[in-house]
Amino acid sequence: MSESTVQVIRPSQGWVGFRFGELWRYRELLFFLAWRNVLIRYKQTVLGFAWAVLQPLLLMVVMTLFFGSFARRAGVPGPIFYYAGLVPWTFFANAVSQASNSLVGNANLLSKVYFPRLTAPIAAVLAALVDFAAAFAVLVVMMLAYGIAPRPAAVAVVPGLLLLALATALGLGLWLSALNVSYRDVQYVVPFLIQIGLFASLFASNIHREPWRTLLGLNPLAGVVEGFRWALVGSGNGFSRMAGISVAVSALLLLSGAVYFRRVERTFADVV
Repeated sequence: MSESTVQVIRPSQGWVGFRFGELWRYRELLFFLAWRNVLIRYKQTVLGFAWAVLQPLLLMVVMTLFFGSFARRAGVPGPIFYYAGLVPWTFFANAVSQASNSLVGNANLLSKVYFPRLTAPIAAVLAALVDFAAAFAVLVVMMLAYGIAPRPAAVAVVPGLLLLALATALGLGLWLSALNVSYRDVQYVVPFLIQIGLFASLFASNIHREPWRTLLGLNPLAGVVEGFRWALVGSGNGFSRMAGISVAVSALLLLSGAVYFRRVERTFADVV
């Protein structure tokens, strides 16, 4: 009769590295959780994946009606001016909202099965890419309808900006998901922060006075939104200064979020 092997998993002590190799070994679980998040989000909904497009479209209509003057100053039709900014913003907002609740939503898994805890918020952010793809396809159709051609640099700029938005969402998601385990107030704060961030990101390009423009540039999504508009619909004269600040803030947010998450994750199973 063969002896069974028992593996005991204990909380880590002291400094814990990021263990990217462990994440790679659990890559199938990561993609499974991401796809499950997509299915759960639209389960038992009448319109299904159409909500991924309707959300930015409805916001576009409201902003065009009430803030159309900002688009006219930029020399771009209002609907496409706002929709080009709402596409990356909606991705960011959905990613942060889902990531902040990723650990609490998987409480049963956390307390019963071991897996790298980082996979939960990462999967939530990756799931939001499905919505982004659908919304971006509509943006391409709108550009064709308005006869607007993207700048040649868009081939390199847009993927880079999407990566910046993803890194920012993941960094903020790591902070919020870890905090939400101990402080459930986070679930009430996140929608409020997203509402403020919407206006701070979409209208940052219309602020030219200093130091307000630089301060708004500290919001990484302001650089992403302005970059999308510049590359795809030809709005503005450039975004390098604001994007540079956004990259620095995003990197700091991602690094600090990862460090804090790894430091407190040993208590997740006990607290959640």
